[in-house]
Amino acid sequence: MKKRQWKNIKEWIKFALAIACIVVFVVFYIFGVWSPLRTPASIVVPRGASITGTANRLYNNHIIKSKSLFYFSIRMNGGTIQAGEYEIPRGAGVWTVASMLSKGRVATTTITIPEGFTIKQTKMLLMNTNSLAGDVDCDKSIPVCDLHDGDIFPDTYRVARGTARLAVLDLARKKMLDIKKSFEGVQYPTPLKNWNDVMVLASIVQKETPLKREMPIVASVYLNRLNINMRLQACPTVVYALTDSEGDMHGAPLLSGHLKINSPYNTYINNGLPPHPIANVGLDAIRGVLKPANTKYLYFVADGRGGHKFSKTYDEHQKNHNEWREIKKELNK
Repeated sequence: MKKRQWKNIKEWIKFALAIACIVVFVVFYIFGVWSPLRTPASIVVPRGASITGTANRLYNNHIIKSKSLFYFSIRMNGGTIQAGEYEIPRGAGVWTVASMLSKGRVATTTITIPEGFTIKQTKMLLMNTNSLAGDVDCDKSIPVCDLHDGDIFPDTYRVARGTARLAVLDLARKKMLDIKKSFEGVQYPTPLKNWNDVMVLASIVQKETPLKREMPIVASVYLNRLNINMRLQACPTVVYALTDSEGDMHGAPLLSGHLKINSPYNTYINNGLPPHPIANVGLDAIRGVLKPANTKYLYFVADGRGGHKFSKTYDEHQKNHNEWREIKKELNK
């Protein structure tokens, strides 16, 4: 091949590569960069919405600049769109928008159900979460509508925005069923006889201390009491009875007269465990009950530092209690 011909071919190759680069850049710009969005936008795609109707809404809300490019992008992403609420980021191109709608990358929200919350508190939490939909009460023939304390697992749940509140409760219910299944075959400490006993004691432990390291010790105190037929005398059970199972005094003090309330949950006047859990519990409380510390403690009282002082005798307990009273006086000054 002559040098001149070879030179011409190389020039054409360079020209073709330049054109290809320009085409790639234009395509990338149009589909990935070219966007009318200067601020984030949200859009709800209802169930059964058509691609044409959705394109019109996107166009009219200035989320896309070209309906034709949107149709093409949807076709290249599978040809369908999914219902849901979408948060479109600032500067998103038509390809990004189409990909989000095709793959169902809906806006999400997180709901944290704290350990120790009762069913009533959890329902109030969900009703105050504006990113969810629907009510929390329904026909009790459905499992999620007939929940009792101990039936749901406190955790952080990530769901699509607009998810039904009952669906979140059902997620927590199913998670607790999985937790229960994971402990099948585990030997219960004496004198606990079944899973309900474990959950009842775990709920008391959960309400008594937030400290993971203390939970096996607190559990041992109550197990020691049960084993000598001593009343549990657990204040959280009285609070549960006083508040009609809400479990929160809202800052009001627990008085000595409250300890006489006539309720099967009042462990100051009844022997043994209450009939059902008084809260929903986390794994640490359950493990604390199933693997309690080996102690002879029968009493404990707050130490003023977020934990507790434990004792074997009533005299030692009275001494610790008096110290706690002095600490409270100092704190209230």
